[in-house]
Amino acid sequence: MSTGIAIAGSGTNFPETVVSNDELCAAFNEFVRRENAKNADAIAAGTAQPLPESSPEFVLKASGIRERRLVDKTGILDPDRMCPNIPQRPDSELCIQAEMAVKAAEQALERAGRCGEDIDMVILATANLQRLYPSIGIEVQNAIGARGFAYDLAVGCSSGTFPIQIATDALRTGNASCALVVNPEIMCGHANWRDRDSHFIFGDAATALVLEPIERARPGSFEVLGTKLMSKYSNTIRNNGGYLNRCDPTTMFDTDKLFYQQGRKVFKDVVPLASHFMVSHLESLGFDPKRVARYWLHQANVNMNEAIVRRILGEEPTQERAPIVLDRYANTASTGSIIAFDHYHDDLAPGAIGVLCSFGAGYSIGSVILRKL
Repeated sequence: MSTGIAIAGSGTNFPETVVSNDELCAAFNEFVRRENAKNADAIAAGTAQPLPESSPEFVLKASGIRERRLVDKTGILDPDRMCPNIPQRPDSELCIQAEMAVKAAEQALERAGRCGEDIDMVILATANLQRLYPSIGIEVQNAIGARGFAYDLAVGCSSGTFPIQIATDALRTGNASCALVVNPEIMCGHANWRDRDSHFIFGDAATALVLEPIERARPGSFEVLGTKLMSKYSNTIRNNGGYLNRCDPTTMFDTDKLFYQQGRKVFKDVVPLASHFMVSHLESLGFDPKRVARYWLHQANVNMNEAIVRRILGEEPTQERAPIVLDRYANTASTGSIIAFDHYHDDLAPGAIGVLCSFGAGYSIGSVILRKL
């Protein structure tokens, strides 16, 4: 029972800028006060509702998030702008999304004992692509000096696990000999910082994984025992932004061009869906879910993660069993489960079983069962 493929190295990259809940709520509340003052007459007449303020206590209780890393906070904390300041770069320069991916990739390559020339397959997977072409994956391939081929992939937050199955399959069939998966997420660019229910959710990060045949992997690598993917169409998490925005000037700046969701519906749908999916995958390979030493889950909401683990194990989750990193980094889309894996795997003993799982818009879910070598 093995794919014969291993995750040989992982890497992460985070912006230096840290934004606390206090900072974020102060800027948001100033925006709210200005909007309410602007609409004071309509509010008094009962034809408009006042916008509610936010608070660090509300954010922590609703999400478990205390702070996040962002590529820029100057624009986000400006009540007149509420959008990051990210200057456009010349075509001759590495784009910001590729730059973040390359930094994470360099760390993963070093840990795997590989260099760019060893890579002959690059998959850049992300919830949001900075541009459509040329492929940002190809830009990363060029920057690290990789061979072979590269392309981009977008499956929402499940972009963390879907490319692992794709890379594993390519390595097994001989279509690649050493693969790099990178997940650069600049979530601040599509977050709606004016929306009370979601203004605190996101952070920016990039992750990378090196995969290769198990016989070449270093001790301490993780054997891929099995992968499983699923998708089921849902509109509860959505972003209508894209290159056709300008084709309808009447809606091109509407808030649906940014992230929006039906949060309670997502929670109600995803908790049973993800927990059943992982249990089913484990049992198909003959594993008791309680035997699993670690669950590296997508980091969207601490309440959701705890509810999922309770369903799987029938007990209260612990940081050791299902590590939480979103308190430090917030929801970083496809990178969340990979960050948890990167930060919390060194202490596992050889032979330990772990599950890497991402889930999100689509709905989409990907599960990867690993064993430490």
